[in-house]
Amino acid sequence: MNQRELLRVENLRTYFYSQGRTVKAVEDVSFSVEQRSTVCLVGESGSGKSATAFSILNLIPKSLGRIVAGKVLFQGEDLLQISPKRHRALLGSDIAMIFQEPATALNPVYTVGEQIAEVLRAHRRCDARQARRQAKALLDRVGIPDAERRLDDYPHQLSGGMRQRAMIATAIACRPKLLIADEPTTALDATVQAQILCLLHDLQQETGMALMFITHDLSVVAEIADRVLVMYAGRVVEEGAVGQIFDAPRMPYTRGLLEARPSVHAGVSSRRLAAVSGNPPDLANLPDGCSFRPRCGYAGNGCDQSMPALETINEHSVRCFHWRQIGAFAPVPEAAL
Repeated sequence: MNQRELLRVENLRTYFYSQGRTVKAVEDVSFSVEQRSTVCLVGESGSGKSATAFSILNLIPKSLGRIVAGKVLFQGEDLLQISPKRHRALLGSDIAMIFQEPATALNPVYTVGEQIAEVLRAHRRCDARQARRQAKALLDRVGIPDAERRLDDYPHQLSGGMRQRAMIATAIACRPKLLIADEPTTALDATVQAQILCLLHDLQQETGMALMFITHDLSVVAEIADRVLVMYAGRVVEEGAVGQIFDAPRMPYTRGLLEARPSVHAGVSSRRLAAVSGNPPDLANLPDGCSFRPRCGYAGNGCDQSMPALETINEHSVRCFHWRQIGAFAPVPEAAL
């Protein structure tokens, strides 16, 4: 690991088992997150983004599946090999997560203040009075008005935006080095979404934490990312700096996602929105060769024979046999949209 590298994921594989079927939710995923950086995982629903995050934290329910291979090195320590005691010590302190739906992630029978205080008392060894005082300060910091009163509210008494802010307060209580945010703005309106993104940016600047952000919203990615991983059918199909992904995408799937974005530019906003044709594959019954082949307008010789390797040039990686012939700025064929 280089000195700036905080997290390194190597050849991660996570499978789920149901009714005699093996669902390959995460397949040979590798990437790294550097200190103070923001790495975004993007892709359609079912592409493996959240499963990757839960695998990194070793939170895959054993009744549903398991991590079958790979390493997750956090500051050189493999999170998949450490003891349960060490695992509990790291999660909530050095590593924290904002879950996708705060209404279900927050415990409905405890007040917001009690849930934040529990994290502080577990990892900071402070007494009840100190924990409550720090919990109030955290609610103030994440922009919840009348924080003293809100400490005694239950999650159902808060709006969606306020619940998300309470989740963020809980996650940052111990100033983690890595924060994993799983679609934290999906259920929020545009105004609240912008406020949450601004809050996360400010917190990152204050604390120096790294941010791993999971989303399907490319407008959010363009705003916050340093590096982007595009996932499809459990694999990383393209990775690069945010400028490389948006200005010179090499993978047809990435280009299809970018073409599907609405635009407010003059002369463009009136065009019909493009869409990636077809549906994501069944992860328990993947097609031969490249998983994107049945939906790809560029599919040709060899695409049905084997899965292309992830090829890297100038820190820009792509999983496609034909990316050189496609060209970064060539128009995307209609079949690919």
